[in-house]
Amino acid sequence: MKKWLMLGVILIMTWSTFSVVFADHNGNPGKHKGHDKKGEPFKLGVEVLLDEEKELIEGKNVGLITNPTGVDQNLNSIVDLLHNDEDVNLTALYGPEHGVRGSAQAGEYVDFYIDEKTGVPVYSLYGKTRKPTPEMLEDIDVLLFDIQDVGTRFYTYIYTMAYAMEAAQENDIPFIVLDRPNPLGGEKVEGPVLDEDYKSFVGNYPIPLRHGMTVGELAKLFNEEFEIGADLTVVEMQGWKRGMNYDETGLEFVAPSPNMPTVDTAFVYPGAALIEGTNVSEGRGTTKPFELIGAPFINSTDLAAEMNAYNLPGVRFRAASFTPSFSKHAGELTHGVQIHVIDREEFNAVETGVYLVKTIHDMYPEDFEFRAENSAGVSFFDLLVGNGWIREAIENGESVEDMKDRWEDGLKDFNKVRKHYLLYKK
Repeated sequence: MKKWLMLGVILIMTWSTFSVVFADHNGNPGKHKGHDKKGEPFKLGVEVLLDEEKELIEGKNVGLITNPTGVDQNLNSIVDLLHNDEDVNLTALYGPEHGVRGSAQAGEYVDFYIDEKTGVPVYSLYGKTRKPTPEMLEDIDVLLFDIQDVGTRFYTYIYTMAYAMEAAQENDIPFIVLDRPNPLGGEKVEGPVLDEDYKSFVGNYPIPLRHGMTVGELAKLFNEEFEIGADLTVVEMQGWKRGMNYDETGLEFVAPSPNMPTVDTAFVYPGAALIEGTNVSEGRGTTKPFELIGAPFINSTDLAAEMNAYNLPGVRFRAASFTPSFSKHAGELTHGVQIHVIDREEFNAVETGVYLVKTIHDMYPEDFEFRAENSAGVSFFDLLVGNGWIREAIENGESVEDMKDRWEDGLKDFNKVRKHYLLYKK
């Protein structure tokens, strides 16, 4: 009998602890909060705002730029948190590419509508305009930005943020960034720095392909180095360190766009997405976008063998065949490789991506094509990689090692600037 009583007490005590740990910042039952390597509680910018810095938005008309990733650690949407808060007047929502609810595919036009759940107007920043107009900002006292980035230059949300910062400055509206982790970590920086002759919405500032910064850090860099001059506040995370693996935060990964389903996708994206600038499928229309790469003209066994022969750090390639349900080669049996990252710290995504493009180009010269040039002689591949010389180097048979040497000086210069805007320690 005593054993059963003792067991009951232990269970009650365990459940009590469990219940406390699994409570969110509003006291509601929820998911366990993350900790850093030293066991310090981890908090997102949105949680710090609502718990400790609410005066920034209290009693104000708030405009919110967000998407499905704008959640706290318990997966409560910031839209709902602000809408249900009696101290805050959520006045307007602004959606980036893919929309506030994340339902639009890449490049798909998003129009104005009324959010069904809250009744709040939703203005598109990926429709007729990519920058909020004065009419969109009418009656707004403060603009909030809360979106999960993926650490890559050509992911468009950081430019939605920058354009919104410009609009906020022009309309005398304070701008607040609620910071989130860089899923790739905050230490490694890779790839060529954008040549400003190749500016576009997939690369608007001279930063590397993999920048190693959070959105809050980028906001500060954009604001100062490119003279936006917004009244900027970054609500920093607590307990995040630059060397933290995303999994160590305790966060669930909410897909920031339809073809970015997992952290694994984010890790290959800075290099694998260069395939978008060619006639080879980057895996859209499959369950492994950017991890599956192929085309009907490729021999998967040969390509896997060639890529594995390079012995690139932290990655292996498996022969794979797939049939995309949409996008390039939709409905066609397609052959290529799956990229398997076996060591995230060692893996160099940009180097790997350039090797992949060059290898397919060299193995299949009659079939491989870069996307067509526009009237200015610029291919979409050039916009993605941020210059015109890498495409020329691949076509001229230069080695990837020589290409890396060419982009190294720009990377060193960027790192000298970058260090002034880092908010978090290693």
